[in-house]
Order: sequence, then C-alpha cells, then structure tokens
Amino acid sequence: MPASNAGTTKGSNASGPELVISRVFDAPRALVFKVWTDPKHLEQWWGPRGFTTKIVELDLRVGGAFHYVMHGPDGNDYPFSGTYVEIVEPHRLVIDGKIHGDLGQDVWTEIVFAEHEGKTKVTVRQVFSFESAATRGAPIGWNQQLDRLTEYLANL
Repeated sequence: MPASNAGTTKGSNASGPELVISRVFDAPRALVFKVWTDPKHLEQWWGPRGFTTKIVELDLRVGGAFHYVMHGPDGNDYPFSGTYVEIVEPHRLVIDGKIHGDLGQDVWTEIVFAEHEGKTKVTVRQVFSFESAATRGAPIGWNQQLDRLTEYLANL
C-alpha cells in the first residue's frame, strides 16, 4: 500500500495529552496488521471489555475514511471516526481521528507493527487535542482492548 507523510509525528490539531502503549503479540506481523485493518476481525476485539463495536466504514487507503461505533455496557454509543493519513503494510498506520464525532476532540494515532523475536510488537502513540474523562481513561481502555486482541489472536 502507498505511504504518505512518512515520518509524521503529530497531527495539526492534536497538541495536548499524549499516550504511548506497547504490547508484544505471539503472532506474525502480517496477521496482526490484518486483524487491525479487516472489519470482520476488528469488530471481534476492538474496544474495552464489555463493549461491542460496529465498523460502519473502513476505507483502508490514504485519505480513506473510517467510522467505528463502540457500544458500552452503560448503553451509550461512542463513535470514533477519521481518515487514514499513512498506510505502510504491515509496518505502520497513521490516522487522524475524532472521538465521539465532536469538533475539537481530535486524536492523532500512530500504530507501529514491528517484528520482535518471532512475535509482533505493536506500539500505539496517541496525541489528543483535549483532555477529558476519555483521554484520562485511555490507558485502561487500551490495555483492555489489547488484552482482547491477545485472546482473539490466540484463537485464530
């Protein structure tokens, strides 16, 4: 897939709190990249524990749009949408997104998929344009989500 904006480190509207989280998965990099970018796989593990996710749109190309809706155990929907800025399969994804579809709630996300001793190390870096309960809770949500990905990969 084509690459765009290689080396980009921060979106133009995201300049606030930052989150960096890494996890090593016992799966080949190509598979981890696929389950991260294929809607039929993504819906199976995306979101914290107790959440379900519907992939409304996923146009995996530079400039392509995505739109996910996570449905929480509290009965509320939590949309996340944006565009793909960079796609280097199976190495890297960069997206420019909005949390809850709200103006001013921008999040710049870089995901790096690296080979690591026969496994795959994924590093997620997010930069937010705002601070809220969602940004403060992001480390907990990401850890639960990556736990779900670990379990999903183990069953493939």
